[in-house]
Amino acid sequence: MSLALAAPFSTMAARYGAAPDFVGIDTWLNSPPLTIAGLRGRVVLVDFWTYGCINCVHVLPHIVEWYEKYKDRGLTVVGVHTPEFAFERDSSNVKRAIQRHGIGYPVAQDNKFATWNAYRNRYWPTAYLIDRSGELVFQHAGEGAYDEIDRTIRLLLG
Repeated sequence: MSLALAAPFSTMAARYGAAPDFVGIDTWLNSPPLTIAGLRGRVVLVDFWTYGCINCVHVLPHIVEWYEKYKDRGLTVVGVHTPEFAFERDSSNVKRAIQRHGIGYPVAQDNKFATWNAYRNRYWPTAYLIDRSGELVFQHAGEGAYDEIDRTIRLLLG
């Protein structure tokens, strides 16, 4: 189910305003704290997920693949782990999930749903793409649309 922010995908990514920052993050894993301003100049994929969500687990191999494939070309992936259940708030459990799924990119632990709310997010998983100038240009909730996301990443990277 694609929840694109406007018209269907075209050859140009549309602009939908400045991407919200990472706020209220309890813990950063695999990285020091990041900001959208600090990532300016890079394409950013923000993935809202939680390790207990089977749909999130199905999407993770694609996210990991894009990270490995495009990180040296200017893509930064940030996983925003927002727990659905109390046991998913435990950092040690999140760390084990990161290891289990081979996640090498930064993960922000959003236990208070602050970043979730800043993005007005509603679903696990949801991927957002942010262009080099910090503008939100794409959103997809749920599984699927992998070709469209890959194509949009390539478009944004140039």
